Amino acid sequence: MTSPTAIRSASANGASNVWEPFRPDVDGAWDERRVRHLVRRAAFGAGPELIETLVEMTPDDAIERLLTGTPDEATRQSESDALARTILASGDPKRLGAWWTYELITTTHPLRERMTLFWHGHFATGGDKVTDAEALYRQNRLLRDEALGNFRTMTHAIAKDPAMLVYLDSVTNRKAHPNENFARELMELFCLGEGNYSEADVQQLARCFTGWEIRQGKFRFNRYQHDDGEKSIFGRRSTFPDAEAVDWVLAHPAAPRFVASKLIRLFVTDAMPTDDELEPIAELLVEHDWNLLPAVRTILRSRRLLGDETIGTKVRSPVDLIIGLLRSFDGTANASRLADDLRRMGMGLFFPPNVKGWDGGRTWINAATLLERANGIGRLLQDDATRFDRRPVGEHLMARFGDDDDSLGKLAEVLLAVRPNDATLARLAAVGEGRSGAARAVARMHALAASPLAQLG
Repeated sequence: MTSPTAIRSASANGASNVWEPFRPDVDGAWDERRVRHLVRRAAFGAGPELIETLVEMTPDDAIERLLTGTPDEATRQSESDALARTILASGDPKRLGAWWTYELITTTHPLRERMTLFWHGHFATGGDKVTDAEALYRQNRLLRDEALGNFRTMTHAIAKDPAMLVYLDSVTNRKAHPNENFARELMELFCLGEGNYSEADVQQLARCFTGWEIRQGKFRFNRYQHDDGEKSIFGRRSTFPDAEAVDWVLAHPAAPRFVASKLIRLFVTDAMPTDDELEPIAELLVEHDWNLLPAVRTILRSRRLLGDETIGTKVRSPVDLIIGLLRSFDGTANASRLADDLRRMGMGLFFPPNVKGWDGGRTWINAATLLERANGIGRLLQDDATRFDRRPVGEHLMARFGDDDDSLGKLAEVLLAVRPNDATLARLAAVGEGRSGAARAVARMHALAASPLAQLG
């Protein structure tokens, strides 16, 4: 076992070329198709103005634009905060999903929001058990503050977060009767993965968090309930004062590989990454002392992500599908109804299914969820509150794409990562026959957005 500082000596000098930067002169055109792929993976989607802006940039500059967001975010955030205060006044955690849906639709820093959602699934905490809406909201802000920041800082903060303390029963972790829930999940789900710790490690680690409790909605350390005796974790013997045990877990060689794997699967592939893919990203996390930005930047600018073979190979989550549709058309919608639809599709915000969060990948898709996706898209497109670029959906579609033989193909270029073949386009073109132009345009968009190809991004 290495020390918490020794692991930092790893070097990325021997990294394979898996993560070499994408080069348009070698790897393919930097065009609208590739930029749409980038923003689907990194930012849910983007409207025509942003797509055009990113196409005119170099790939590196486009990615920096996504990593930094825009100055407009501060103004928008004040509106979001006002909505949050109104919802929090009700005290109902079920209503928080509407606030977060509003965030996803309106944020000018969608990559940060993408990462916030990712960490919500990673450090899963649910309103089914945590009934304090304020605590859930504060945890969400914590994750957003560190979304592209430092994983070590975030893990330390989440260990003392009141919502997490309640969700994993740390508030009942006492010297006489240690509760192992948080200690187990810290290693298995948050930092190391299965097979990298023993039951003895769980039992010893649980003793480190005894006496961690909540008073008046905030973390408090109760020294009378804390076991300050010597423990043995991964072969090291210590009293592990304060939160030193968290650093010792993060010092385990499996930790950077585990987090690297999660990041790669977020952006690149639903499959388990290979060692050649894992090692360079894990080494970047170590080299930069758990700062996430270098690893995320390397993934986003790589030929592995931006290459043709990666386009259209990931199953889209409900948020990817619905929020991606709206953001691709500069859309707005009724956030409360949309949050309900996301829940029906299996992705209730603030209500992950369990401490593992959402499994993702192919588990998103079955007969029931496909039906809910189709129905949810239909409700969204027919809702009078839904606007594309501030106009009714049908009116926008007619103005932007027209109603000629090429209109469906143009719409498919925006909606889908993979273009349908001619037979599929011909079948979809028959949808809505006999309706007026705008109504037919909406019906055809519904058919396209609910099609099997639309489930891939």
